[in-house]
Amino acid sequence: MIAFQTLLSIILELCLFSLAEASPISTQNHGNAWRYGAGGGVVGFIVLILDIIVFIEVLQSNRPVVHKVLWCLLVFLFPIGGMIIYWLFSNRAAHNRGGGYEAIA
Repeated sequence: MIAFQTLLSIILELCLFSLAEASPISTQNHGNAWRYGAGGGVVGFIVLILDIIVFIEVLQSNRPVVHKVLWCLLVFLFPIGGMIIYWLFSNRAAHNRGGGYEAIA
């Protein structure tokens, strides 16, 4: 449990560090400042939202903790590729908690 908390705190620190380092580039000679920056604009925002959905789905699944951490690391280190790999190869239906309604007999 302590190793998981340590790993989780390291991941959180990396997230905060990446946010602190994502400062916009100088736009002195550019006409449209919305297209430039470290975040990727609208496409980057869409990828961020999809990655957050993947994180929530992984953390709410009934996978072992090690598998959850590995999936989250894959998506964190490779946002687009990791998300695609997760959606294609993670066997999501088998690890779903089944948090829906049950049929009345």
